[in-house]
Amino acid sequence: MRCTFCLFIFMLFCIHGYAGKTSVTKPVVKMTVKPKAVLVTDTAKVTPRQFDTTALNAYKKLPEFVYRENYDGGPSLWTRFWRWFWSLFDFKDKKLTSNFMVFLKYFFIALGVAAIIFLVLKLAGINVLNTFRRNPKVAKLAYAESEENIHEIDFDTEIEKAVAVNNYRLAVRMLYLKSLKQLSDKGLIDWQLNKTNTTYINELADSNQREAFKNLTNQFEYVWYGDFAINGDVFKNISLLFNNFKGGTA
Repeated sequence: MRCTFCLFIFMLFCIHGYAGKTSVTKPVVKMTVKPKAVLVTDTAKVTPRQFDTTALNAYKKLPEFVYRENYDGGPSLWTRFWRWFWSLFDFKDKKLTSNFMVFLKYFFIALGVAAIIFLVLKLAGINVLNTFRRNPKVAKLAYAESEENIHEIDFDTEIEKAVAVNNYRLAVRMLYLKSLKQLSDKGLIDWQLNKTNTTYINELADSNQREAFKNLTNQFEYVWYGDFAINGDVFKNISLLFNNFKGGTA
């Protein structure tokens, strides 16, 4: 009986020991504690800045900084003119409108080409306007107009002859040729038989001389090429202008 009891106790110890070896040990979790946040006061010195009122007022006056979102001034006069102009050709027929626009295109091209040709001829000293003027009446000269040589004409005698027979147109022509000779003798122009009056005007370096001679040229061309009839009183006024000019020394 005693042996049986001892064996029972021994078996209990063995079972308890085996159970202790097979038991699972749970891991221990460590908790991390965060440090408390510390509020740091900003002690830096702040210097406040202000806008420069003078500079702002100056910028306001500049057109680059003027912005208008709502402009109620309406279109300019130039814009309104072109709107009115194109409204004159606002045809209901689209085909007619297209044809007219084509016409305007080539019209302005031709106008531009004509302007360029006129400018080139003007710079070359060719008086285009005289080409379309009617031929003046044939003056009774002792020499041909195309063969005039200002250095071989006795102007005072020829002017007296023309005035004596009331041929004031011819007298004005003699006055103009005499002024050309005076300018040529002083070296202010380079007289050539085939040059135009406009060329001589452009050759004058002094602006006052150029303007005065241009006025004389206009007087001469109105009388000679315009075929205007003048009387003795008109001739006296024109003669006074030429006498005061004296080759540019007035």
